[in-house]
Amino acid sequence: MTEPRRLEGTVRVVGSGLLGASIGLGLTQQGVDVVLDDASPAARNLAIDYGAGRAARDGDAPVLIVVCVPPDVTAEIVARELVAYPEALVTDVASVKVAPLRDLVAGGADVSRYIGSHPMAGRERGGPISARADLFVGRPWVVAGHDGITYRAAAPLEDLILDLGATPIEMTPEEHDAGVAVVSHAPQVVSSLMAARLRDASDASLGLAGQGVRDVTRIAASDPALWVQILGANSQRVEEVLRELRDDLDDVIDALAAPSDPGALKTIAETIGSGNAGVARLPGKHGQSTVFTQVVVMVDDKPGELGRLFTEMGEIDVNLEDLRLEHSPGAQFGLAEVSVVPEHEERLIDDLAKRGWTVAGR
Repeated sequence: MTEPRRLEGTVRVVGSGLLGASIGLGLTQQGVDVVLDDASPAARNLAIDYGAGRAARDGDAPVLIVVCVPPDVTAEIVARELVAYPEALVTDVASVKVAPLRDLVAGGADVSRYIGSHPMAGRERGGPISARADLFVGRPWVVAGHDGITYRAAAPLEDLILDLGATPIEMTPEEHDAGVAVVSHAPQVVSSLMAARLRDASDASLGLAGQGVRDVTRIAASDPALWVQILGANSQRVEEVLRELRDDLDDVIDALAAPSDPGALKTIAETIGSGNAGVARLPGKHGQSTVFTQVVVMVDDKPGELGRLFTEMGEIDVNLEDLRLEHSPGAQFGLAEVSVVPEHEERLIDDLAKRGWTVAGR
């Protein structure tokens, strides 16, 4: 049974890109009155056409305002909204939290009604046309509290997060910016740098590309203009991560330059091992610390086969925790790497084999 929504009253969303329109869609589907505003009337109207909210009217009295604009204008727009709607709580979803709060305090804004936040969700494609009502389901949503606001005053934000299916995570602005530097901002740079190596690669080399290089470069398709702002706003913390990465990379380069030297192979092995240890610390879905087991199943490249695999996993009563697909160009089959809890691994493998599936290693 669907839980009743927590948020009451009108929500004003400023900025109708991917995040703003997705917030609007999620709330509108629950019956919340959502007002959309955007510097671009065309973008606003497109989001309205998709059902993410309505246009502003005289007399609107939002209880919560969500500012979804680029980082370089976040503080400016938040300050404007605080003045225009003196009874409303204002939040923003920019991917940096220290700079907007600092600029608001410096400008004399009423931060007793402001609290920064950041949903850890997104897509490679932007704009209202890519918005999804379920974009935030199961995702962490940071609430960056500060000394100038009370927990009670910030309650509507927590209601919004829970209504959208996300999990509120309390962090200071400093903790948030340090965290995203290592799990989001530096990885973007690394992905882009690796993808840049592909520009001059031969067609023959690119024809060998499998899931590994696609995983590493997936986020390299991001918007350069937006990332200039994000990285500039969090530059010191990202720089620290990249400097440490550069030092480790130099060690690997030195080892590869002379692999027969004493200690060279150990350096390479320890680098790979450190990566194993790091990735093992990543939480599973919904922030769980559970470590899942991967089962690789061969799936014929024809309509309905992947759906049949999901259906039969349900019949076996094994929950699909995560999924990764790999399909080599020209191959008549793909590989589905399904993640399950370890205690279900053997039963899943045995039952799938009995049903005619080819499971790697069997």
